[in-house]
Amino acid sequence: MKCPFCGSPDTQVVDSRVSEEGDAIRRRRRCTACEKRFTTYETAEVRMPQVVKQNGQRVEFDRDKVRVSFQRALHKRPVPTQLVDEAIERIIHKILSAGEREIPSRQIGELVMKELAKLDKVAYVRFASVYRSFQDLDDFRDAIKEATRE
Repeated sequence: MKCPFCGSPDTQVVDSRVSEEGDAIRRRRRCTACEKRFTTYETAEVRMPQVVKQNGQRVEFDRDKVRVSFQRALHKRPVPTQLVDEAIERIIHKILSAGEREIPSRQIGELVMKELAKLDKVAYVRFASVYRSFQDLDDFRDAIKEATRE
């Protein structure tokens, strides 16, 4: 770590402690050139992968878009907000644990459908009808059969 006072690249760690919140490491450092002390904080940087849309465009992952998808599918359905929040967290956890730098939007949609199938079958069919562009009643029948299997 470069000294903020003299710019020397040579510094020593004098003391390390975990922050009160437990999400960072606080380090006291001493510059070997000018002897001044300073504090640095080390935190984990968690980056969501880029979403690759069907047209090839890449966009930042947006948690709010996932939430809106749930809200639209669950409109006027008796599903508590807490369960929706937990479902969204599971989706984000699956995306992060994959460790990829990019994820197809299609894969996110499939994760949303799996979670909706667990929460509410009607919401699942609503989402699937828009997501998969249902054309006729057979598509709805297939989605209902799929929902009752899960």
